[in-house]
Amino acid sequence: MELKDKLVSSFMAFENLVDVESPIHDVRSEAIKTFEDEGFPSKRNEDWKYTSLNSILKHDYSVFPKQENHTEYRDIKKYLINDIDSYKIIFIDGKYSSHLSQTTHEGIDVCLMSSALAKPKYRPIIENYFNKAATKDSISSLNTAFSQEGAYIHIPKNKLVEKPIQIVHFSTGNESALMLQPRNLIVVDENSHVQIIERHQSLTENPVLTNCVTEIFAGKRSIVDYYKIQNDKQSASLIDNTFIKQKDESHASVHTFSFGGNLTRNNLSFYQEGERIDSTLKGVTIIGDKQHVDHNTLVHHIEPNCESHQDYKGIFGDRSTGVFNGKVLVNKEAQKTNAFQSNNNILLTDKASINTKPQLEIFADDVKCSHGCTIGQLDEDAMFYMQSRGIPEKEARALLMFAFSNNVMNSVKIPEIKQRITKIIANKLGVNLGFDL
Repeated sequence: MELKDKLVSSFMAFENLVDVESPIHDVRSEAIKTFEDEGFPSKRNEDWKYTSLNSILKHDYSVFPKQENHTEYRDIKKYLINDIDSYKIIFIDGKYSSHLSQTTHEGIDVCLMSSALAKPKYRPIIENYFNKAATKDSISSLNTAFSQEGAYIHIPKNKLVEKPIQIVHFSTGNESALMLQPRNLIVVDENSHVQIIERHQSLTENPVLTNCVTEIFAGKRSIVDYYKIQNDKQSASLIDNTFIKQKDESHASVHTFSFGGNLTRNNLSFYQEGERIDSTLKGVTIIGDKQHVDHNTLVHHIEPNCESHQDYKGIFGDRSTGVFNGKVLVNKEAQKTNAFQSNNNILLTDKASINTKPQLEIFADDVKCSHGCTIGQLDEDAMFYMQSRGIPEKEARALLMFAFSNNVMNSVKIPEIKQRITKIIANKLGVNLGFDL
């Protein structure tokens, strides 16, 4: 049975497991119809022109894990940011792990989607925000149809969340192949500030396919600082869909660090629904072997006097493939828009490739917009200069690549995240450097 047919036939069983009186029952039913009609996207779809899912859809994924696995803290410790005090929402094979997590309801809600869907007190937030930012494409609709578990975060007005929130999904390999569909809902009300770290991590080499949807709503003058660490095993694939709606004077930033995994597709969409909004999208990709990373971004400028900044750096070795498809859409009413988009790439071998397509679609006449991309190799003159000063070739190459990604790293606001990413980059480059970016 093909995966699409298996998912459609599994939906009825899933509905029997959850509350049919749920506030999203009708939304789920409509979503599975969309997926059944459209199926998985193919390369005939313009947005998926350079990314084929065929190789990862051939596995016989388990849709519902057969049993709950007990995982100890020592098994996952190295994947967490332990240098800082933080809230933690930990999932094991799609199920919440209470003994590994630290949630709260003291002034803010850092808890579970399943709890929010089940308890009447959360219903106003669910009805007002759930599935109000996500698009109705087939992949997002598939997640919507099976939405049950994930992170639910609500930060009321005028709250500064004093410590970051870590959302981490682990797969244990108990199933020969597993498909996960976490759903996160994050609502940050007026004048509030939150920092969030997200990671998906396999603990074995068994194939895992994660189709994740995150909806973020940033209220007036709020600040949302979001970090995605993607450094999974090469048996794991991730389709990550993040949708962000911003109100007046809000600041939202998403940093995406893509180092591991077999196939990674990042769909990141910002919708600016107000004035004096600032949106930041930055990423660093370093991959090799036959890895594939695809960044598909959209910033929709709807109102005037707003800014957006996109800066993606890619380093590709062996037979790896990178894709960047970035779009800035400026409405006629969005005068005084300032939009910047840049995608710079280094190819370390003749077999590596990058397909890049920065786009501007502008209907206003008083704007300041720019976009561009570069594809090249390491500067041989700089390499010669550094080697002539006594720096070995491997370290010289690493220094140049560290410098190449420095613009992205400079805007990371959590020092411990910067240190962790620096170590991962050094490890990917095969060096041990005695400094942090």
